[in-house]
Amino acid sequence: MSEHNSQAYIGHHLHFLQVDLRDGSIVDSVKPNDVGQFEQCLESGSNTEQCLINVGYEKCQFSDLGTGKCIAYHEPNHGSSSIINPYTLNLDSLGFTVILGILFLLLFRQATKRTSTGIPTKFQCFVEMIVEFVQGTVSSIFRQKSKLIAPLSLTVFMWVFLMNLMDLLPIDLLPELANKLGVPYLRVVPSADANITLSMAVGVFLLIFVFAFLNVGVKGFTKSLTLHPFHHWAFIPVNFLLEGVSLLSKPVSLGLRLFGNMYAGEMIFILIALIPLWYTQWILNVPWALFHILIVTLQAFIFMVLTIVYLSMASESE
Repeated sequence: MSEHNSQAYIGHHLHFLQVDLRDGSIVDSVKPNDVGQFEQCLESGSNTEQCLINVGYEKCQFSDLGTGKCIAYHEPNHGSSSIINPYTLNLDSLGFTVILGILFLLLFRQATKRTSTGIPTKFQCFVEMIVEFVQGTVSSIFRQKSKLIAPLSLTVFMWVFLMNLMDLLPIDLLPELANKLGVPYLRVVPSADANITLSMAVGVFLLIFVFAFLNVGVKGFTKSLTLHPFHHWAFIPVNFLLEGVSLLSKPVSLGLRLFGNMYAGEMIFILIALIPLWYTQWILNVPWALFHILIVTLQAFIFMVLTIVYLSMASESE
């Protein structure tokens, strides 16, 4: 595979299905003005860019997805896209996140149903092992009484685990299927999107304030920021600076740690797919996939444990 094709392959797999909220268009996706002429142009041996210029094109709209008209195309005169764009939504990341959340609820709801024989099924025993594992982790870290912390920890662990688990699917399976259905881009690992991981981390960050206000009150929380680690009024500015940085670093580190590990894992699968020899791909893919199972589980566990630790620290009446 040539260097240009390799860069195009990597860029395509790292591109999100983004919708521009200002006009409802799909980012870096166009549709030819005449689909028939465009297909004839491609059959004649011309490349996609030349055919689009000859036939003419316009932005692909959200309503055009699934019609087969949308083509992945980055206009050269538009330059590179901004890292932070408040006007776009990553439809694939949001969609898979919601779907996996619903899947988690359905699976655990199914596990709570009583069997006709009264004997738990293997799946119910497996779910019970997960619940007991999470409950044991919560009990060893969180010393206060809370009806929310255990269900929250279980949700965080399973949700992140299912999102990470998507990285073990064949790298071209769902994107190629989506392309045949008329969807130009598709990324299937929500935890490889910094928007998703940082959003979850911000949710944990807001819960820190909720747990702090409920357990130590606004006054106690304010004292923890202004009278710690130096318990003297003269050091209030220094304490606030130190504790403020420590507080703000929690959601950043929590979100970026998960994102960095899953993004790196996804990138390695993409690079392995660039190898032209299929048997070499299998030789490299299988060991990495087996090792990646550990990373998938470990990152979900770390996200859950840090969530419990942060909420436990916020609940302490020191």
